[in-house]
Amino acid sequence: MQVVQVKAAGGPDQLATAFLPDPVPGAGEVLVRVAAAGVNRADLLQREGRYPPPPGAPDWPGLEISGVVAGHGPDVDASAWPVGTRVAALVPGGGYASAATVPVGMLLPVPDHVDLVDAAGLPEAVLTAWSNVVQVGRLAAGEVLLVQGGSGGVGSVAVQLGAALGAHVVATAGGAERAERCRALGARTVVDHRTQDVVAAVREATDGHGADVVLDVLGAGGLATNLDLLATGGRLVVIGTQRGTRGELDLGLLMARRASVAGTTLRARPPAEKERLVADVLDRAWPLLDDGRLRPVVHARLPLDRAADAHRLLESGDVFGKVLLLP
Repeated sequence: MQVVQVKAAGGPDQLATAFLPDPVPGAGEVLVRVAAAGVNRADLLQREGRYPPPPGAPDWPGLEISGVVAGHGPDVDASAWPVGTRVAALVPGGGYASAATVPVGMLLPVPDHVDLVDAAGLPEAVLTAWSNVVQVGRLAAGEVLLVQGGSGGVGSVAVQLGAALGAHVVATAGGAERAERCRALGARTVVDHRTQDVVAAVREATDGHGADVVLDVLGAGGLATNLDLLATGGRLVVIGTQRGTRGELDLGLLMARRASVAGTTLRARPPAEKERLVADVLDRAWPLLDDGRLRPVVHARLPLDRAADAHRLLESGDVFGKVLLLP
């Protein structure tokens, strides 16, 4: 099989194509012939040597894939996942490949009307958005959801989920064109952070209420703004640190707002916990694909041997949605 390995910690040029034997599915696993792999910021961190794969995972990058079932390991009900079944899946690593093994508890069936390649942009984004907006953030219909970075891979999905759940979705984006695309995904209010004061714009759009849930990718650099924007009883959920990992928190304001701050990651969670999340998404979020309220948002599709270009593209900040690699 074709894979993309990291030769040494560093820049995109450290990514190189190699050829290895196909993996053999173990107990409770299926072999997936990969149609596409999603590119995530976690992959960039792994390439830089700052986010190693968990024990037992392949050492090449890739956290989400789509493809077709090509074989079964022991203890797998082949009738439930026949060869040829279209699937998407979250993997702990090794997605940058033409084949991968996946525990059956991590599989998500791809509906016939969803493009199989584009489906590779769904698992990481949907699972991240759902676990943080719904499970941690406890978003309810009628509440205000602020998505910091509505044009990103997770952000573009979070906007769709928030709208489907009946929330007033506010998204930030850089530039008028990206703002309009966020609006087309379901954001009722879009703030162009390049030209607008985010705090003033959100307060105005919500009649001074603020945000009940903030989904944040900025980290330390956005901490003060996000806290200022929280409504009474608001929940700030941090899923990224694009602007730093350390900041000061005004505990007095946090207490006065009766607010909370949470931070999560997905990759390092125990397999059983991730499988419970997949089951919840399959039950409550995946059906949104059927009526079009949820769809993959893909910026670019590149051959697997151009993984370095894909990383450069993601680093550029010009991506809207996901970048996919095709074996």
